[in-house]
Amino acid sequence: MKHFILKNIKKVYENKSLLEKKLSVKIIIEGRKLSIHGNEVDEYIASSVFSAIEMGFDIETALLISEQDYVLEKIEIKNLTKRHNLSEVRARIVGTDGRTKALIEELSDCRIVLHDNEVGIIGESETIRTCIHAVKSIIQGSKQANVYAYLEKQRKILHPSDLGLRVNEEE
Repeated sequence: MKHFILKNIKKVYENKSLLEKKLSVKIIIEGRKLSIHGNEVDEYIASSVFSAIEMGFDIETALLISEQDYVLEKIEIKNLTKRHNLSEVRARIVGTDGRTKALIEELSDCRIVLHDNEVGIIGESETIRTCIHAVKSIIQGSKQANVYAYLEKQRKILHPSDLGLRVNEEE
């Protein structure tokens, strides 16, 4: 049995039956305290899912962790930069109107959430390393254009059949 204190307990409460079904655990909620009961592997996976929910991922994205090839990684911004104004670093990750974050997500096939001074990334185990490298590069001051070029290069390596061509469905 594992116990958690969650700020986003409302999300869990509203989706309790779905979470119990998908994660194969019994969830008990008492105030902000959450207890899960199940076998050790299911409890471990559930704890990762609840950690993702606490970071700000939506339920559907957090539940991807329960699938075989998906993982959650966290990056502490403070550990990668000497800058004292971390809001500027977070702003670089998000970009103007969220474009940098959206493009990194699209090119890496991962999902990103910023929570305080931490970046959460959910993705497939084969593509998440690329996304982590891109986010770390942005945090350390690399130009966005250089990061996009890196992501496009890695995408071609990981998905050689994806050449960015649109197929005419009428043919």
